[in-house]
Amino acid sequence: MTTLVPVLGDQLSLDLSSLRAAVPGDAVVLMMEVAEETTYVRHHKIKLAYIFSAMRHHALALETAGWRVDYVRLDDPENSGNFTGEVARAIQRHDPERIVVTEAGEWRVAAMLDSWETLFGRPVEICPDTRFVCSHGEFDAWASERRELTMEFFYRDMRRKTGLLMDNGKPVGERWNFDKDNRKPAQADLLMPRPLRFTPDQVTRDVIALVNDRFGDHPGDLEAFDYAVTAADAERQAVSFFASALPQFGDYEDAMLTGERFLWHSILSPYINSGLLDPLDLCRRAEAAYRSGAAPLNSVEGYIRQIIGWREYMRGIYWREGPGYVDRNFLEHGRALPNWYWTGDTDMHCLSETIGQTLATAHAHHIQRLMVTGNFALLIGADPKQVHLWYLEVYLDAYEWVELPNTLGMSQFGDGGLLGSKPYVSSGAYINRMSDYCGTCRYNVKERIGDDACPFNALYWDFLARHRHKLEGNRRLAMPYRTWDRQSEADQQATLDQAAAFLRRLDIDGGASY
Repeated sequence: MTTLVPVLGDQLSLDLSSLRAAVPGDAVVLMMEVAEETTYVRHHKIKLAYIFSAMRHHALALETAGWRVDYVRLDDPENSGNFTGEVARAIQRHDPERIVVTEAGEWRVAAMLDSWETLFGRPVEICPDTRFVCSHGEFDAWASERRELTMEFFYRDMRRKTGLLMDNGKPVGERWNFDKDNRKPAQADLLMPRPLRFTPDQVTRDVIALVNDRFGDHPGDLEAFDYAVTAADAERQAVSFFASALPQFGDYEDAMLTGERFLWHSILSPYINSGLLDPLDLCRRAEAAYRSGAAPLNSVEGYIRQIIGWREYMRGIYWREGPGYVDRNFLEHGRALPNWYWTGDTDMHCLSETIGQTLATAHAHHIQRLMVTGNFALLIGADPKQVHLWYLEVYLDAYEWVELPNTLGMSQFGDGGLLGSKPYVSSGAYINRMSDYCGTCRYNVKERIGDDACPFNALYWDFLARHRHKLEGNRRLAMPYRTWDRQSEADQQATLDQAAAFLRRLDIDGGASY
């Protein structure tokens, strides 16, 4: 009995559930590079090159492990351009009796998989994705018992389930969360760890040529492509992180420095989300580092929380809320993103730095995304769906199941507080506290009014004022509203006028003068 096993570009794991449900001698693994997946947004060139190269290397790994692989390249003249069309062609080539596939990570692909049994007249087994700690059913059961879906409480349940950083049923250190210890600003350090860089081999060079030829108008460039594209090299990056960066990761988790694109971050999320690394294995290794004395508790807890807390929670929200989630717009925002979100050409140094490194590397860490680019987009009233599509487009680790709730829900408050307890907005003071960006900016972070005033300052108060009818009941915003109310009417009006002038210019010239 021949079994067809389609393996998608974010399923690059030798231990994939669909592979465990098949036998190498009786199966054909189908891997497909299809146009539809490259153009539903204008994916960063680095992202496309990474996925295609990792897929091609994974196909070689599967063959080495004894699997027969049918690999369809993007430039195959017979390529139909989509998953369903390629499965149909593979059925003609191999006449399988059944199809076994691991569940999709995104709604639109899941709908394709669900249609295959009817379309092809063959049984289709859709296996659960066992690379996650929490199943869809478990998350729904957890959520159905609660009025508020607080990530912290979900995270604690995942700690209990996995046993990570638990002793006798209690959290190690008598605290669940050490986030308050992880907010130190960093100083430039010549001994700061650097992630490993990987020289492209011939497979990757071929992919780079393909992407440059086919997707020349997409963001970014490939001149300095140096990401791992194999499980072995991704593992080397993980070993390097645990040895050199994890010990100080916690302290400086939220820090930002000009010219320092990675600091103490792991840069492992692309490999986790595409399947080259096992997230639970990484968490166990981080815990082992703590228990052996190689890394402090605040660093290890912070790292584990990002994976079994934040990452798993975002997946749960994505699937629970359904396809309509992408259209939520609680604050009724509709402004277009400034043109310089695709160029980085702005005098606001924090934004220029963050967007510049995003275009160069397809990477920015979570505080840069949340409190710089996301914060600014929220303050100006950008359309949350457009913001979501921008993040999906430009980041290497962005897959819709994890990016959409994080952007539309957490960053842009588009779901009205389902995911985040308050809008993540700030004036320039927060950025100044956590970075050195403001020191070399042409704007003065301490000024609210005037030509040289930091735009974040007036925009912050303008945001609170214009959304007061929706937000003043939020207990976490009580203090900012009291501060606003203590200001004189004249000062308030000057702030609102400053913000209005900025937004008018933004609308007229796309922000070119900022």
